[in-house]
Amino acid sequence: MGILFGLLTALSWGSSDFLARFAALRIGSLRTTLYMQLTGFVLLTISIRWIGGWGHLADGSGWQPWAWGALAGALNGIASLSLYRSFEFGKMAVVAPISASYPVLTVALSLLTGEHLTSPRVAGIVLTLIGVVLVAAGETPPSETIAELSAGGTSAPTDVTPTKDVPPEARQLGAAAVEARGKKPGRGIGWAFISAFGFGVLFWLLGTRVVPSVGYASTVWMIRLTSSLLTAALILILRQPIALPRRGPVPGWLLGMGLLDTGAFILNNRGMQLEQVSVVSVLASLYGAFTVALAAIFLREHLSRWQWLGIVAIFAGIVLISR
Repeated sequence: MGILFGLLTALSWGSSDFLARFAALRIGSLRTTLYMQLTGFVLLTISIRWIGGWGHLADGSGWQPWAWGALAGALNGIASLSLYRSFEFGKMAVVAPISASYPVLTVALSLLTGEHLTSPRVAGIVLTLIGVVLVAAGETPPSETIAELSAGGTSAPTDVTPTKDVPPEARQLGAAAVEARGKKPGRGIGWAFISAFGFGVLFWLLGTRVVPSVGYASTVWMIRLTSSLLTAALILILRQPIALPRRGPVPGWLLGMGLLDTGAFILNNRGMQLEQVSVVSVLASLYGAFTVALAAIFLREHLSRWQWLGIVAIFAGIVLISR
């Protein structure tokens, strides 16, 4: 059952990240992070009594469960913000696999704290690292445009207006995507690495410290609460706009993200109670595969051969880590 929860987690996270790409390009990574976390917090507050309860937050265990939950929330906020930031600057099919490489760190930390690492897992870590390097080094030049994404890689000036042949999904990305890619395509990769590091530490802590101390559902509630407060504070400090557009699909995207991402965390934490932390973390990290598939189908994102080889190496490594 823990393995099933891990796979369902990957499916939910992959779908949520696909929606996040559109939201981040439309309203920015800060507001996307804030409203995704806040939506999940509200939904979970309403339903938590039926899906795990308040755990150790309300059983007289003192301040420690709250402290562990707050730490997990801070790590999740940083990692999620970095991930959504990467969606603003890089290809989803590139940054998603890089962020999905976080099990390398999770497994390494588990090894250092007493878990046994088998030979296939060592090989998996090496393959994953090689894959990340190939994906990052193979990023296409900044001249890529929406026309390239929609027309199979045909070159065109960056100021070309999308034509009737551009699919609606690509048209929704708009000029902001072109401008972001045209400035610093490698910047998205850097944010993806930060995201991978944050998630790697987070999921090790979730399985070994936080979930046992707080509870699988109440941990997610604390993550959503802490991340919402931190992101809101950051928006105010930076004097960024906080209101949502009055029209358009953004609220629907954010609602879907909040539901899918929060549900994925609950499934992940419950799976960690039933299966080894390293196994569930690796299975959950397959969300990158779902994100890449959705990007290829709906956005028609194209990758170089070296990048495809890197992606294959990442997911082959992930499979070996799970053995």
